[in-house]
Amino acid sequence: MKLPPGFGLKDSSKVCKLKKSLYGLKQASRQWFSKFSSTLIQHGFTQSMSDYSLLTQVKKTSFIILLVYVDDIVIASNDNLAIEELTTFLNSVFSLKDLGELKFFLGLEIARSAKGISLSQRKYALEVLDDCGMLACKPSSVPMEANFKLSREEGELISDPTIYKRLVGKLVYLTITRPDLSYSMQLLSQFMDSPRQPHLDVAHKVLRYIKSSPGQGIFFSASSELHLKAFCDSDWAGCPDSRRSVTRFCICLGDSLIS
Repeated sequence: MKLPPGFGLKDSSKVCKLKKSLYGLKQASRQWFSKFSSTLIQHGFTQSMSDYSLLTQVKKTSFIILLVYVDDIVIASNDNLAIEELTTFLNSVFSLKDLGELKFFLGLEIARSAKGISLSQRKYALEVLDDCGMLACKPSSVPMEANFKLSREEGELISDPTIYKRLVGKLVYLTITRPDLSYSMQLLSQFMDSPRQPHLDVAHKVLRYIKSSPGQGIFFSASSELHLKAFCDSDWAGCPDSRRSVTRFCICLGDSLIS
């Protein structure tokens, strides 16, 4: 192997050791996250076992939550001084750019006020409507009619199933801030392997419902108490194919529906 000038003689058996992965290589993201997470763990953070990109630190009454996505970092804490100390530490090890309070992250729009925090995906919802050519469609008041049933065998198969798969995939991501779509998307996701025309019609119905309120999302009130409420509804033998029960389940955190 020919070494660069100054790294040895031509006949030398020495080789160069890669100590720093280059941006763009397949192993670059893994090396970056390994370095970043190990640095935080040495600083006293604990890595979540359910989501490795989530790290937390608790000190007496102060806590910090840090979320990593590729090279974007979100920090949340009840102590502003702790955030300043953490960003100063990270800036001494890595090259950081502080963008201030979180307003937009992975399609999520965050708005703060004295009353609480609001999460929505309005821009993303409008992009989905535009991509499907339904930006000017007639709005619908409900995503799906009550007691509506879908079957695997009824209707004609869609000639291009990727259209259905792409649409359902986009709508599933929208359920992060739109739990009112959870049941509809859970139902439509069951037909990804062989979608039929009635399934696509229902997906378009969901798009019309989104058109009626693209900015709808979740609101976390600053004055409500932290408590969980669960609701469950089961439809006996509701599935027309398997005759199994169809169960609807949701959880409320404070005054906000979260799932």
